[in-house]
Amino acid sequence: MTTQPTHPLRAAEAILGARRARQRTEFVRVIARQLAEIAPGTVRVHTLPTTHHGRVTRAVVFYSATGVLAATREQRSAVFGLLSRAFPAADWSRPRTYDARTGVLTVDEPTAPAALSLDTAEADQ
Repeated sequence: MTTQPTHPLRAAEAILGARRARQRTEFVRVIARQLAEIAPGTVRVHTLPTTHHGRVTRAVVFYSATGVLAATREQRSAVFGLLSRAFPAADWSRPRTYDARTGVLTVDEPTAPAALSLDTAEADQ
């Protein structure tokens, strides 16, 4: 009679989890280093799809720990290229914010505070 484990081995899961964490940490470090080379002092990047004279463009804003950083067109283009290659599955037609300290890319769409009661979807039903 042979026995088969009914659950995955915990040691193997721990090893795989540690490996993924190291890869993630290295990814965040590499992106932060490249971002610092392109736009020194940047800790957060905000992208926003826009339209200019009927042509789709993108606004890219850099933030340091103390506020907005001045940037050239080349810097904005280079950083957007870096992020779009780092996150190929991201939907860049939506506003996004990348935090270089954590490596997290989030959708950044405006929301209204709940106290304003602007979400009336339940009331309309």
